[in-house]
Amino acid sequence: MIGAADVITSRRNPLIGRLRSLHDARGRRQSRQLLLEGTHLIEEMLRLGLQPDLIVATPAWIARHPHLLAALPAATPLRAMTAEVLEAAATTRSPDGVLAVLPTPEPRPAAPARFVLALDRLQDPGNLGTLLRTALAAGVEEVWLGEGADPHQPKVLRSSSGAVLALPLIRLEATELAGRLDGARRSGLQVVAAVVPSPACPHPPPYWRHDWTRPTVLLLGNEGAGVDGALLERVDATVTIPHSPALESLNVAVAAAPLLLERWRQAQGGGAAGS
Repeated sequence: MIGAADVITSRRNPLIGRLRSLHDARGRRQSRQLLLEGTHLIEEMLRLGLQPDLIVATPAWIARHPHLLAALPAATPLRAMTAEVLEAAATTRSPDGVLAVLPTPEPRPAAPARFVLALDRLQDPGNLGTLLRTALAAGVEEVWLGEGADPHQPKVLRSSSGAVLALPLIRLEATELAGRLDGARRSGLQVVAAVVPSPACPHPPPYWRHDWTRPTVLLLGNEGAGVDGALLERVDATVTIPHSPALESLNVAVAAAPLLLERWRQAQGGGAAGS
């Protein structure tokens, strides 16, 4: 049991500074740890068999969730703090009472991966998290992140509903992403880029006409600029999502859903749609 004397009540406690350092990419890199916020992410962590370095929770949360605490390794440190102090350590307002410090997961790539998602400089954390959640649902086996948003920042973790913890994520410099695409093609994967019609690519076919059942790398571009021209030179095919001309382009996280799930549909026997 947590006694009153064991509860952290001051925002000046050194632990608060340690937790807040994980809000920033530099702190996460230096400690090789990330911050999970909320009961759902704790549940995902346990479901995946990941072991935290520390659990921090309010006495009320501890009283409500004995089954989650019992599922932790016996040696996991548990610190209690008041709701006001925990809020000072979290990135969200009114957190639901629990934080976890987790060692940064190491990539666990499939060997060899037959379905890869490659992202070129995706900047928005909400877009990235939503997209990674869809990628997990669609059976993506590996994600290549060409620069862009840090996938381990708290907003990405929350918007992905924990998918970040389950997917093998490989962070790359822009030049390294180009090399990965070249290597994928040499090993027999098709590289397919999603684009909007442009003078350089005036008539890309609708995505549903493409054969997605082959081993594939799906390449998606930056929210504003799309896929970099040097990367487009390395693709085997381009596809588009036809839509009303009222909008120039779709949000990348929205566009990713039909593209990723079309492969799943075809794999269930749907096949590519005719023209």
